[in-house]
Amino acid sequence: MKKIIAALCSILIIASALSGCAAAPKTADQGQVKVVATIFPLYDWVREVAGDDVDVNLDLLLDNGVDLHSYQPTAKDIMDISDCDIFVYVGGESDKWVADTLKQADNKDMIVLDLMDILGDAAKEEELKEGMQEDEHEEEPEYDEHVWLSLKNTKLFVGKIAEALSKADSQHADAFKTNAESYTQKLDSLDKQYTEAVDNASVKTLLFGDRFPFRYMTDDYKLDYYAAFVGCSAETEASFETITFLSNKVDELGLKTIMQIESSDGSIAKTIRDNTKTKDQEILTLDSIQNVTAERIKAGETYLSIMESNLDVLKKALV
Repeated sequence: MKKIIAALCSILIIASALSGCAAAPKTADQGQVKVVATIFPLYDWVREVAGDDVDVNLDLLLDNGVDLHSYQPTAKDIMDISDCDIFVYVGGESDKWVADTLKQADNKDMIVLDLMDILGDAAKEEELKEGMQEDEHEEEPEYDEHVWLSLKNTKLFVGKIAEALSKADSQHADAFKTNAESYTQKLDSLDKQYTEAVDNASVKTLLFGDRFPFRYMTDDYKLDYYAAFVGCSAETEASFETITFLSNKVDELGLKTIMQIESSDGSIAKTIRDNTKTKDQEILTLDSIQNVTAERIKAGETYLSIMESNLDVLKKALV
């Protein structure tokens, strides 16, 4: 009996050891770096810098169409963040939940990239522009979180991502650097195309019957704008005064288009159009890239492809 018990104990010890080996975390030296990104642009930048030949374990939290401003992390999300090597997020009001999550994280050596913090003084406060409806729930100014909609900002962020990956996995640092440089060249090229499109445009003003998350973009290319709400507004119903102001502004500027964002039902833009003199403006959609679904990713959409599509829309809007 003692021999049987001893044999069983030996089997259990061996099984336990094998189980422990199987569950052991993969190290950075093996190129196994776990990265968690909150929204699609950040995820796609990491994917580009990591490249196809490096084994980086990359997770995207918001892949089901949930808006950044209304997202709340699940228990699984918090667990995924807790033991990751690199965590990339936007920062700002919508990401207030991050502070508590990081305090409870298991990995105390985690590299954290806060895009708003990286921008520093270049981060912009949300602007309450003439005719824009105030958010009833906001008591103090907030910073505009839509930092990824600037190609110029993106070049900065890509560099920081390359640095973080190189620190977490020094063996592939040269590949990360090369990939980042290649991607930055693509960003430079698209940035120049945006500049040329605006320089050649006869119209320099965009009017949104919607929230306005594109301030970083319009500031980059010195475009003017009018909108119903600020970019992070929770309001969905425009007042009579807001509709009247924007409709009159369309008439005053002779605009041929009215803009909306991808998540809009179009009702405000249509109401503005219905209250103009000609009632024939085309309604165009710019993608704010903040709630890209897993299906769209699987279909091959990338940050660059969406920004290229936005450029095509912008060219129509500025005619």
